[in-house]
Amino acid sequence: MQPTTDRDTTVWYLIHTKPRQEHIALTNLERQGYTCYLPLLRVEKIRRRKAEVVSEPMFARYLFVRLSTSDNAPSWAPIRSTLGVSQLVRFGTRPAKVEDPLVDLLRNRELAQPTEPLFKPGDTVVITEGPFAGLEAAYQMTDAEQRAMVLLHILSQPVPVKIDAASLRKTG
Repeated sequence: MQPTTDRDTTVWYLIHTKPRQEHIALTNLERQGYTCYLPLLRVEKIRRRKAEVVSEPMFARYLFVRLSTSDNAPSWAPIRSTLGVSQLVRFGTRPAKVEDPLVDLLRNRELAQPTEPLFKPGDTVVITEGPFAGLEAAYQMTDAEQRAMVLLHILSQPVPVKIDAASLRKTG
């Protein structure tokens, strides 16, 4: 449906997706032949009681689509009824255009972006399970077994303790 991706006759536009359906919208738009871009961040999350790296959308509920601006271009109407898509972002009646340099910048940042760790050394965390549940500690590091090393202040002394990373939550 989208025969050309020539930068002279196409422009990036912004799509607003349904909640948590960015990937569904991306897949269905690409199946229809549209060129799309969903910027992603790599973050560390706790899943099934283990820390793992997952990719999440950089902008929740948004993705970019490249559409033709020529007079004989295919209709944009199928976008509205695409599974996962809420609407094309508009300012009044005009679709919101996104400049090529901005999309290029996002692509470069996405490639250069390091994985965002769940906890950073020095973060204040709360232990949620076990004999130390409810106590605050200072996060130090994670070992090879995915166990976190934290410093607990017991009897006015910092005591290093290894604990399951899934049993920690950031404060604030």
